[in-house]
This record gives sequence, C-alpha cells and structure tokens, in this order.
Amino acid sequence: MFTLALSDEERLIQETARRFARDRLLPGLRAHERARGVPPEVVREFAGLGLAGGEDLGAFVRALVLEELAAVDPGAALALDAPGLAQPLLDAAGLGAAAGRGVVIEDVEGRFHARDGRLAGEHPWVPADAIAVTAVLHPGCAFVVCEGWRLTPIAACGLEAAGASRLLLDDAPIAATLEDPRALARARAGIRTAVGALLVGAARGAHEYAMRYATERTAFGRPIAHHQALAFLIADLATAVDVARLAVWRAAAALDRGESGEWEAASALAEAAEQALLVGPSAVQILGGHGFMKDHPVEKWMRDIRTLASLAGGRDEAELAAAALAPEHEMGFARGR
Repeated sequence: MFTLALSDEERLIQETARRFARDRLLPGLRAHERARGVPPEVVREFAGLGLAGGEDLGAFVRALVLEELAAVDPGAALALDAPGLAQPLLDAAGLGAAAGRGVVIEDVEGRFHARDGRLAGEHPWVPADAIAVTAVLHPGCAFVVCEGWRLTPIAACGLEAAGASRLLLDDAPIAATLEDPRALARARAGIRTAVGALLVGAARGAHEYAMRYATERTAFGRPIAHHQALAFLIADLATAVDVARLAVWRAAAALDRGESGEWEAASALAEAAEQALLVGPSAVQILGGHGFMKDHPVEKWMRDIRTLASLAGGRDEAELAAAALAPEHEMGFARGR
C-alpha cells in the first residue's frame, strides 16, 4: 500500500519538535543570532526530549525533527543537533555520538591532505565556534578527526546561531578512516538528506510567514494574497516546499530500509536547494521593502537558505552526483518493468 501518512509515533515526534521550536527557539530568534549560539538550558531541554542527532532516531524521524527546528531557526537547529551532520560518518566508523558539535567538510577543492596518519589543511568556513569532531570527505574516503585544529571566528552571513569559523587542521591525528564504498555512500547520503531536511524547514518557515503577511496586509480594499499574481506566487511556493519535502522523505525512507540511498539523497539535496533558493527570495519579495528589514525574519531565512545550500558540497556537488547516478537509476527502473 502506498501512503504518505505519518504513523502516530512519527506525528507525536513531529508535534513535539514543532512545539519546542515555537516555544523555545522563536522567542529568542535574534538573541541567539547575536550570541552565536543557543543558551545551555535550551540545549539541555532539547537533549532531554531525546531528539538530538546522537540518538538512534532513524533517518526519516531525524528529517522530521530537523525540518521543524529549521522552520524557526536553521542555525539553532545545527547548534542543538550536537554531532549534527557528522553523525552518519561517526556511525559508519563505529565511533558513536560525539561529545560536542560535529562539522562535515566535503573537500571539493582538495584543501586537505592526509599523510602518515595525520590530516592537514584549511577550510574558510564551518558553521560552528567550537567543535568536538571534524569529518572530511574525499571522493573515495573520509577522515574523522577529534583533535588538532584551530578555529578562528569570522562574521557569519547566515546560520548565525550556529557560529562561524575558519578551520585549520595542523597535522591533526586521524581518529578513523572510512574507505568502504557502500558505507561511505550511505554516510554521504545521510548527510545530504539531513541538509535537505534543513532546507525544507527553512523554506517552509519563509513561505508560511510570507503567506500570513499577505493575508493580513491589504491593498485596494482586500488582502494582497487575494490579488491574482501574488496568489499564484504563494501557490508556487507551497508546491515547491511540498516537492522538496517528498524528495527528502524518499531519501530518508531509503536509508531506513538499509539501502545506500545514494541517488535519492543526491537528488533530494539538489531539489531541496533549488526549491528553497526559489522560496527564500520570493518570500522577501512578497513583503516588499519590509522583507529586507530585521523586523521580519524572512531576510534571515533567505540568508540561511543560501548558506545551507553550500553545506555537504552544496547543490552543485549533489547535482553532479545525481547526474552521474541517473543512467544507472533509470536502467534500474527499466529492469524492474
């Protein structure tokens, strides 16, 4: 039977994460940005819910939680999700959950080099001011490093509640190396699916805020949402969020079935990034000049979306991976007919 309905347990988890985001993250939205972090008591409260990244939630439930948090503050979602995007690699390497923040670098430009069990290189930006583990992905292997780095705080363009730093690995000892192709593919798919879920959440937050604004603001005697051009745009944005969410759910479900999820995750991240990059600026446009002011959070979501779309190798790497996998994927469909 084909169904997109959530189970009772999944819906309960979704509602719990949504309530936490609304009650604990939304009131401090700008304060968390200025502090470049979430207060420790909020972190502890979230950990107490058992929904953090180190918990064995499964990819689908994790996607539900990340969307709910990111619909309010994607930066706070990264700050709360301690091992964060590094968790799939830690699981694959058998290292368990990190004791603090984890960051992932898809080394597209070959900035990092391994020699004699040590890793050296520099990355201009990671979304954190303090970390416990760093994972560096190369095309055929991944390295996990748990010490031996230097972080230099920098100004953040987006995801400010997560922090922002330049990362330098100075011959850092490699704690684990992952070379098994299937394990690496699954870990990379888990990372891409998580970033896709964050993008869906940020896009949903921007769309819902802009839609409420358009139903309350009037022009020529009726809400601006009732004018045809804007009504069409709002419908397009709602469709974009739904399309991206379905792609992310498909990838997460494939991972939970034990599949590599390689194709599904690459296409999900590419789709989520493309749709979110449409929704963010469009939401600002719906608010007109107000959209660029910090009185409204749509400018924040637009910045956060653009920053999120560069994580895990970004949309370009996801599209390249999907393009490489497309022939095999299509042939697989053909064999199944």
